[in-house]
Amino acid sequence: MDRLREVVIAVAVMVGVALVAGCEQGPAQKTGKGVDRALDQDRVFGKGPVEKAGKKLDNAVDDLKR
Repeated sequence: MDRLREVVIAVAVMVGVALVAGCEQGPAQKTGKGVDRALDQDRVFGKGPVEKAGKKLDNAVDDLKR
């Protein structure tokens, strides 16, 4: 029973960390958002094309760090 409780707590912590990490923008994505705004391509819902490219770049850098 104690082992099950430890596993549930560990999974809850991992999910919480993943949710918080998913909300943060990397430097390339932030720059892309600024460029989209300057070019009037920023969208109310979703992301503009340069911001999407910035997110892909940030994800690639994070994958290289692992």
